[in-house]
Amino acid sequence: MKGGSRKMAEKKSTGALSDTKMSQLAKQPIIENHISRSEDGKWLIHRTTITDIKPVSYFEKVLGN
Repeated sequence: MKGGSRKMAEKKSTGALSDTKMSQLAKQPIIENHISRSEDGKWLIHRTTITDIKPVSYFEKVLGN
């Protein structure tokens, strides 16, 4: 048991991501934050944009049901 957990710890410490993890990350939405001040300087504007890319076939199946 200890040897197995040690191998996992060594694997995590290398900093390299596995192909499975890269695939999971590629499927996540893109989140962008923009922070600025209003023209009069009284307000802080925090705008968050979430971009999610899905194939058209996904929406066809969702809307078809």
